[in-house]
Amino acid sequence: MIHDPRCYDCLLSRVDLEIELANYDLKRKPDIIAHADELIRFLHKTPWTHPMIASALHRAMYQWLQNYDPFYALKQVSEEVSIEILKAMSGHLTSFREHVTASVIGNMFDYGVKDHEVSKDFVSYFNQEFIKGLAVDDTDRILPLCNEIVYFTDNCGEIVFDQALISWLIAHGSSITLVVRDKPILNDATMEDAIRLGLDKQVTRLLTTGAGIEHGVRFDLMSDELLLALDRCSLIISKGMANYESLREEQGLPPVAYLLAAKCDPIAEELGVSRGDKLALLRNA
Repeated sequence: MIHDPRCYDCLLSRVDLEIELANYDLKRKPDIIAHADELIRFLHKTPWTHPMIASALHRAMYQWLQNYDPFYALKQVSEEVSIEILKAMSGHLTSFREHVTASVIGNMFDYGVKDHEVSKDFVSYFNQEFIKGLAVDDTDRILPLCNEIVYFTDNCGEIVFDQALISWLIAHGSSITLVVRDKPILNDATMEDAIRLGLDKQVTRLLTTGAGIEHGVRFDLMSDELLLALDRCSLIISKGMANYESLREEQGLPPVAYLLAAKCDPIAEELGVSRGDKLALLRNA
């Protein structure tokens, strides 16, 4: 695995934010930064994917900070703001493409990427991005595959917009296995978040990635139930960059619809788009 050196600063910036959110003793901050720096340099020499490296780093930091959900308050705020936006936009979301676009804009609600700022006026930002639409739009090719779906979620506020897309899909005959993170990591959605929104009552199955404090997707740590759902599905919907970075490494998957915003230069360059572009990209194995 070749790691982009720009990812190093991004990982350290997340550690810096976690220290702030955890109200950690600032006098001890240099120690934890030095520890994080040493760990990242070691992990970048491994054959692990970037999500696996990030996961190992955050597990170590949470233990050091003695705080296993430092993003908890930010997740609550992002959910509340997303609910208000969705209420305001409800009359404007009718088609599959419009629901997908809203869901991808929700992916911008991410506090874990260096130099990617979450707008303080997310309502106005959402409206602007909705008008811009998708830079890569494979929705016409994705829709016919939406029969048996395994849907990998990403961020907490984002799942409010995922819920609107999921409701549209179910109303049009889709069966959905929804997958959230097994334990809190960054601002990613967990079982607690999904149940609070009532998603457990909507989808066919609500499962976790089964990997503990893990960013992205680990096939070696999945439950048999999730592996069986993946084997039988007609489409995987993958939200966000970490899920993209995980799934792109796998062979023999069903078609994958990557719904994400390219929030960093390495991912944007890899996908051939500009930073900040929104994508609904279909790839077949």
